[in-house]
Amino acid sequence: MIDNHLLAPVFVQLFTAIIQLIFWRKTIPQRFLSVGGSLIGVLVAIRLFARVYQDGILTMNAANWDAPFGIVFVADTLSTTLVLLTSIAGFAVSIFSSVGLSRQRMLYGYFPIFHFLIMGLQGAFLTGDIFNLYVFFEVIIIASFVLMTLGGRKAQLEGAVKYMSMNILASTFFLTGIAILYAITGTLNMADLALKIQTVQNKALIGITSCFFLVGFGIKSAVFPLYYWLPSSYHTPPSVVAATFGGLLTKVGIYALLRVFSLIFIPDEFTRNLLMVLAIFTIITGAFGALIKTNVRRLFSYLIVCHIGFMVGGLAMFSHLALMGTIFYLIHDIMVKTNMFLMAGLIRQLRGTLDMNNLGGLYKEYPKLSLLMAVVLFSLVGIPPLSGFWPKVFLFQEAFNQQQYFFVFALIVGSFITMYVIAKMWAQVFWKDAPTDGTIEDRFAPMQFYRKALMVLPIAILAGVTLYIGLNAEVIVRVAEKISDQLIDTTPYIDAVLGLNK
Repeated sequence: MIDNHLLAPVFVQLFTAIIQLIFWRKTIPQRFLSVGGSLIGVLVAIRLFARVYQDGILTMNAANWDAPFGIVFVADTLSTTLVLLTSIAGFAVSIFSSVGLSRQRMLYGYFPIFHFLIMGLQGAFLTGDIFNLYVFFEVIIIASFVLMTLGGRKAQLEGAVKYMSMNILASTFFLTGIAILYAITGTLNMADLALKIQTVQNKALIGITSCFFLVGFGIKSAVFPLYYWLPSSYHTPPSVVAATFGGLLTKVGIYALLRVFSLIFIPDEFTRNLLMVLAIFTIITGAFGALIKTNVRRLFSYLIVCHIGFMVGGLAMFSHLALMGTIFYLIHDIMVKTNMFLMAGLIRQLRGTLDMNNLGGLYKEYPKLSLLMAVVLFSLVGIPPLSGFWPKVFLFQEAFNQQQYFFVFALIVGSFITMYVIAKMWAQVFWKDAPTDGTIEDRFAPMQFYRKALMVLPIAILAGVTLYIGLNAEVIVRVAEKISDQLIDTTPYIDAVLGLNK
């Protein structure tokens, strides 16, 4: 079904960014525009998701060029779910940014660049053209590099160099894969690629091409052994930037893996085994990396790596149940990881540091706020019936069905280490007594009430969404089931894009 309003979420972010450029040196209008534009983006994303969920896959042909000759945009259940989650996360981050970011960094152009980044993410989710996906990836990389270096501190620049170097390498592999695909099929439309690649006789070349995409998307997703750039860089920028990165940037890599390896390169036994090995090592290395960290944001960064392995393992098993677990975990992870870094920003305001050795006493001084954070941390661990529990059930069940016992072991190790490090963090940050040596600098208490409220509100919003995901799991299961069906059977996607069902 054709819908010319399909790109509304992208245009909302684009126009918000452009209007903010008019107020380049005026931070107060930029703050209101950012929050207002993000709220409109959420409402538009809800409408698009509801339309797709009820009416099926929507398409839009740019400049009225019929597919596969022109660029096509496609809204299926997977893409619209991620657009909605991105909009919600972006709304929460924009609220926190309005009071949790220094005016100096706002004057460097934080808000317009932030909305260009969200625009790139949503464009990547909605495009149906493999080269256009690359273009949106480059928009994301450019915007994220600017955000990472915002302020120009030495640690930020060092982290940005590692981040940019690895992402340039990822883009090189991605673009090389696209060039080979175009050479052997003569098309860039993903639905058309799904049909034409089946007619290519040189299967070895197809396998090599898929490896280019696997390396490119693996770097962007922070999959072992290509993950080291993430924990080396995500702790350096401001917390609002780290929240956007931690919650969304690695997930666009997971989305690309799901899209390409369900539509174009259907995983064979070798690919599935390779993905499973990568998943197991990603979980183990991420978990043990988190085990030895005392800085809250470094710990969270390694947990991102660890839990990326959960989703890659679900893709490796490539069954209906495994993909349901992957999608459910993806939905849960976007909300929780975004919120974790916002919480880290709030803890820094409360104590002036993120070193757990110099933290303590938060529960005694801020009991209600601590309980709000506990909801997020318990969801991350997967305490029943919170959101992190349900996708693990699906992943464990399918791993036993397929006798993937090494993956079962990795899931157990990853889950128990996550529980241990979060319990350790809770004990050191919240339960133990605050240091009395004068190292604590509480910048939260003297704030005006409205600033305090605007820092707590986005954490409460995302915690509420996380609670909804866990306590209304049957709703999320239905969405994940529908997405899993569309990933296994891509015929409706191909028919909708190419107009084969007319």
